[in-house]
Amino acid sequence: MKEGLRDANPAAQDRRAASLSACVAYVLGVDPSEVPGDGGVGLRQWLAGLGLGLVPVESPEGFEWPGLFLGLSRGSSTWAVFFGAPPGIVFDPEARPDGATDAVLDAAFVLAEHEPLHRAGRHRGPGGAGTVEVIALCASAEGPMVVAHSAEAVAGRGLRGDRYERGAGTFSNPDGRGYDLTLVEAEALKELAAGGVDLAPAEARRNLVVRGIALDDLIGRRFRVGEVELFGQRRCEPCSHLERLTRPGVLRGLVHRGGLRADVLSGGTIRPGDRVEAL
Repeated sequence: MKEGLRDANPAAQDRRAASLSACVAYVLGVDPSEVPGDGGVGLRQWLAGLGLGLVPVESPEGFEWPGLFLGLSRGSSTWAVFFGAPPGIVFDPEARPDGATDAVLDAAFVLAEHEPLHRAGRHRGPGGAGTVEVIALCASAEGPMVVAHSAEAVAGRGLRGDRYERGAGTFSNPDGRGYDLTLVEAEALKELAAGGVDLAPAEARRNLVVRGIALDDLIGRRFRVGEVELFGQRRCEPCSHLERLTRPGVLRGLVHRGGLRADVLSGGTIRPGDRVEAL
């Protein structure tokens, strides 16, 4: 959302956030209670777990779309769902008269898939159960990853001594989920090397390098690594930050292969050779 659209009134901010989440629920056809009502980090992460995202419209004034989209009318304090060309309101959490809208939008979002080709089977990794090959920890946000012989998982926090367990990671967020622990497939790193970008396992900056299991299959599911129970939140996609800390070609080579973000549900020790399997 544009900075100028932010309201200094906390009650107004909550109302606007709740309306955005209600509109998302309407577009997806789910019960509003299923959608995080914060309108921010929680909502974005929940959508990411479904492979979806809110794409902001750069020039919302006069925007038209042959489908449903989320809009904030000029002079309005809450979001509504629009449709058509010219657009009109088809759902409004504030229950204003159907179709009533200002001609100009101050902001708009389109709900889109991260990668439509993925749904068609662009890539699926190996299935079944896998094993842990490498454990890597890093004490500071941009420090070097260090291979460990074992690691202690702390419920709700991560691997003891790692920057995310300490809340000191680049993307650490006390209100977010999926920051406890990260995994990547050894097969993805092998394909990356075949493409000319050779990374040592720890250089991928993921906590666990695993082999023999499709990490995408663990999104939205509980799974176990050795004696530790985890929950797969969403893909750990590569970004320009990762490429800056490693080498050119990593970003492009790991698109949709960057691994998995997971929450630690139970404590315990993780060791190389531990079994990785869905529950």
